Amino acid sequence: MATGYRVIVTAKEVIGRCPVYKPGLKMVIDRPIDGLVYINTKESDNICIHALSALMNLIVPFIHGVSAKDLGMSDKEDIGYARCPAPPPPYIPEESVIFELRREKREFPEY
Repeated sequence: MATGYRVIVTAKEVIGRCPVYKPGLKMVIDRPIDGLVYINTKESDNICIHALSALMNLIVPFIHGVSAKDLGMSDKEDIGYARCPAPPPPYIPEESVIFELRREKREFPEY
């Protein structure tokens, strides 16, 4: 077994409406070995490409060991928060999703 990280991105709050996310829906990103980062589709719900693209600049360093605190996502090491980049009013009604990013160490099978 190899030790790696997993980041679980959970929709904590939906402001207005979102056609993809409801509170509690999640995407799971695994990094079992150096250089391999993937979305675990067996454990993830639907994924919004707009939310994913906005979160990637936080997920990548976070899953490689940079703390949520150093990334400016919270005052904790392994839990952070980020928001979907929906345009603000008056362009669209107030709509956004607040995501929790939780990092866990995990044992993965050797490749």
